[in-house]
Formats: sequence, structure tokens, C-alpha cells
Amino acid sequence: MSTIVRQVQTSADWTAFFEAAHTAQAHDPVWVPPLRLMQRMQLDPKKNPWFDHGEAALWVAFKDNKPVGRISAQIDRAHLDLRKDQTGFFGFFECIEDQDVANALFATATAWLKEKGMARVLGPFSLNINEESGLLVDGFAAPPRMMMGHAQPYYQTLVEGAGLTKAVDMYAYLTPMDTALPYKQMKWLQRALDRDKRLSLRPLNPKKFDDDIATVVRIFNAAWVDNWNSLPMTAREVHHMASDLKPLLIPELVWFAEVDGVPAAMCVAFPDLNEMIKDLNGTLLPFNWAKLAWRMLNRRSFVSGTRVPLMGVMPEYKNKTVGSVLALLTVGSVRRESLRLGFPVCEMSWVLESNPQTRHSIEDIGGKIYKTYRMYEKAI
Repeated sequence: MSTIVRQVQTSADWTAFFEAAHTAQAHDPVWVPPLRLMQRMQLDPKKNPWFDHGEAALWVAFKDNKPVGRISAQIDRAHLDLRKDQTGFFGFFECIEDQDVANALFATATAWLKEKGMARVLGPFSLNINEESGLLVDGFAAPPRMMMGHAQPYYQTLVEGAGLTKAVDMYAYLTPMDTALPYKQMKWLQRALDRDKRLSLRPLNPKKFDDDIATVVRIFNAAWVDNWNSLPMTAREVHHMASDLKPLLIPELVWFAEVDGVPAAMCVAFPDLNEMIKDLNGTLLPFNWAKLAWRMLNRRSFVSGTRVPLMGVMPEYKNKTVGSVLALLTVGSVRRESLRLGFPVCEMSWVLESNPQTRHSIEDIGGKIYKTYRMYEKAI
């Protein structure tokens, strides 16, 4: 049967969009089906402030009237204003092991981008670099952590077969918390904290939740401004993120290091949501919503690991001894509280292959690369 690619517009199309992922990956025991409601809200222009500066189109590929693949194409005007590179993105790629289907999906997505004036496609992003990024190309045996994608090994062949080439690799590190920051190093850090009275440490203050989340994002935007394709988050995106993550966040896993009372570094760990939703098959119906609510309330009993998606040091302290101290103080605090709360393993992700400073810092505390995600590009 020939491949038919249809743009997502109707309710039936949305159902097919979600089913396409199940068709490609449901046989894999480590795949975690994303919650359809969360993904639908992510793609709703009325609910996701990304659409304040972006537009997207989605397609589903059918064979014999069955959904066998999907893709998105999106344009981020904030990226274009900053980079001025005529680059559009693709994302949400899922596909059966069929090169013709993959070719049809990429041809449709790139044609849409070209009509919009783009000269290059980059991805996968779902929807931009501040959300899920990269195609898994190594590390298929372990389940994905929250906001990190999963793929079948043949996805790489399909993407490259459609003419895309590597732009950059990004690593996910797995770090056992009981070996991170050896005792001697913690004693040295404590001495530095005692000796330099300008330095102080504190966890997130639940009574000032919105202010502290804004501080996290302010440090993140400043610390990563020179990172590959970095894009600062807007005020509405910060508020939206804070609202989404508040039920999941544990204040003791968010730490700030301050200099003279001013936040200068931060480290944020989240209990792994994917461990709570892995058996829900992507839906909250009929009673999965009750299961998830119970697990969220008792997340320490249902989650064994965390993910650190956000960490950073203000630029004025980078490449200085005090900057290293600030970073290690926040990481050390997250490590200590993770062990106390019963979260023995942490994923630190993602980290660019071209970022030796961060990579060495994670490796120095026992982190090991266990997954590799790849970004692809193509002139169109």
C-alpha cells in the first residue's frame, strides 16, 4: 500500500497522531507512553505560550488506513529573531521501520517549512530547545526520564536515509547519588562555605514559589546564553512552566547558592514523572487519573530516581574557583537531599558533547554517559 500523509486537523486525526507512536514503540518494554492529555495541551496554541512566538503543523502517515508514523514542523520566531538563520524545526517523529514512510513524512514537513521561507531544517525539537530535544541514538536499554525522548534503533537509519546529517550530540549522564561528591570534597566545600561569609545556601521557598522559579530561569537564561542554539524563556513561559511543575516539585531538591544574598547558582532535580506514568498507557481514563494523583501525593514511594534538567552559574563567576564552589555547593545539596528522600540515582541531562567544562564536572562526581541524543539538520 502507498503511504498517505494527512495533516492533523480533526479529532480523528489527533487520535491517529497518538496511535502512531504506539504503533512504532508499544512493543518496547522500556518505552514510556507520554500522557496524551499533556501532549495535547503542549500542542494547543491556547494553552502553551510557546505559540506566542511560534507556529506548528502536524502530520500522520497512514498505510492501509492505519497510522504508521508522524512528524511536526515548526517555526520559532524568537529563534529566527535571535539567530537570523532561516531555520525551521521538526519534532514528534515516530515511524515504523519503513524508509518510504519516513521519506514521505520528512518531505511533507520540509515542504511546509520551505513554503514559510525556511532554508534549513533542524531537530528533533518538541517544540523547541527548552523542551524535549534530540533523537536517541545510543542507550536504548534504559527507559527515558521525564522530558527525554525514546526511539527505536532504526529511527537513526530512517532520519539519515531521509537526507539529514548530524548537527551535534547531547549526552545524558547517570549519577549514583551515594558516590557523587566524595566525603573529602564535601568537607572542603563546607570549609569554603564557613570561610567565605559572602556565600550562603538555601532551598526553594514554597511561600515564594513563583519568585524562586523566576530566579531559576533567570540564572538558566544567563548561564546558557552562549550554549548551542540557546533560547531564553519568556515571562509567560516561565509562569506556565511553574504551574505545570509545581505538583511534581520537591522544595528540598531545588537549591540556590548566593553571593552576598544574591542568587548566583542553582541546581534543580525532579522526581522522575515517567516512573509514575509508565503503566498508564498514555491515558488518564477511566481511572488512571486517580492512580496518578495518588502516586504524585506519595511520589517518594513510587519513584527511585530523579532528573536534573536545570543547573547553572551566573556568567560573572564562570571559569573562576568561586564558580566551581557555587556549582558544587548546589549539586552537593541536591545529592544530600536525594539520598535522604530515597532517590539514589540521578540523570543529569542533557549536556552538549562540546561542553567539556560541564561534562568534566559531572564526570568528577561519578556521572557516566548512558544515553546519547543527536540533533540533525538538512538544507531545504
